[in-house]
Amino acid sequence: MEPIIYTMVRDADWQAAQAAGAYAGSAEDRRDGFLHFSTAAQLRASAAKHRAGQADLWLLAARTDALGDALKWEPAGSRPGLFPHLYAPLPLSALRDAVRLPLGADGAHIFPSDIP
Repeated sequence: MEPIIYTMVRDADWQAAQAAGAYAGSAEDRRDGFLHFSTAAQLRASAAKHRAGQADLWLLAARTDALGDALKWEPAGSRPGLFPHLYAPLPLSALRDAVRLPLGADGAHIFPSDIP
């Protein structure tokens, strides 16, 4: 569906992922049984709903072609469209990029310019 998908990761979880060579997910991911991702078009709404005001985040951009059959596109509650869910740890080799996701003065996240 999309060539690149995104997830927002707390700094402590990102540091653990770098040490392990893979991102195993947040506490919420482990509770739900999959890693939550968003497309570029879904990302801002996901940040506002699930990560509002969190200042210690990294934005990970993963290549979908590197994720295999563990990547599923599924509905997410009452939100429209299908969301990418990864039913496996995210290998760091699948990442296109990992950047800090700062907060602006208004408390909203400031996304890289290549994300609409």
